[in-house]
Amino acid sequence: MRTSRKLRNFAGAILTLLFTAQSVLAGSVTQPGDTMGRASGAPNPPPGFYFTNQANGGCSNTTPRTCVSTEVPLMAWSTPWKIFGGRLLFATGLTTLVNADIHHTYNATALFNPFLAGVLNWDLGDGWGFSYMLGTYIGVDTPVAYSSTSLNQRFGLSYTADGWDLTSNVIWGINFDQTTNRPQGSPCTLAPRMGCNPNFLNDDLTATKKFGNWELGPIGFFATDISTPSSAYRGQRKAAIGGLVGYSFGQGILPVAVNLQIYVTSDVYQKNYGGRDTRLWTRFEIPFGNPPGPFPINPAGF
Repeated sequence: MRTSRKLRNFAGAILTLLFTAQSVLAGSVTQPGDTMGRASGAPNPPPGFYFTNQANGGCSNTTPRTCVSTEVPLMAWSTPWKIFGGRLLFATGLTTLVNADIHHTYNATALFNPFLAGVLNWDLGDGWGFSYMLGTYIGVDTPVAYSSTSLNQRFGLSYTADGWDLTSNVIWGINFDQTTNRPQGSPCTLAPRMGCNPNFLNDDLTATKKFGNWELGPIGFFATDISTPSSAYRGQRKAAIGGLVGYSFGQGILPVAVNLQIYVTSDVYQKNYGGRDTRLWTRFEIPFGNPPGPFPINPAGF
């Protein structure tokens, strides 16, 4: 009896720790802050192919310490075609990797939900641009993925004249299956064997300025759940601010043009994430062009 009780207590403790690891992935399918530093509404990005690799890692001030890192390779094609006056782009991210770690307790690395999208970018004049993205995250069965396919819509407004990047990119996600029998990265708080996939709304903000090849300025984000999949689910919400430093290596210094960004964010508010998160982000972008050329002033943001 005593041994059985100890085993039950141990199993309960492990389940709680696993939930803690997964809860940092719950809420928004699109990682809050994912598009900071990008001119998502840049007017009519030059036609061509663009490769972006974004990596970030950080830990929350929970006990035990919980850390999550991601590796996000993306490919975009800015086509020569326009629809209703807006430049048509296609974007894909099929091999995103996520690692979730609880100090000395739990560690999982696996593929995240594959991403596919189409984008229209309009030139509004005087340096202003607007974009609309329609995309999807495909549900897959891995420990760090969401147990639902989802619709992803993004509305980007950017001012990019005179070296500025003033951007607000609003991301609206709708999960087709609000609850599933697979917890994966989105367990229900009181029912850890069931998956809860809430709809969400994010706003990624950028306010940087180019000084020659350098780029400097503040960034931030706000993210919130906008649905309650079940009575057992506790809605999540968070906000963070930080700073960005970027540098553009023109062709000649390197075989191809490369735009490099490094930035740091720290949560200033959180609800039901279990702790506040501090995160280091890096992104490099390579425009291959049609044909390859110098890095454009306003690369394709998505």
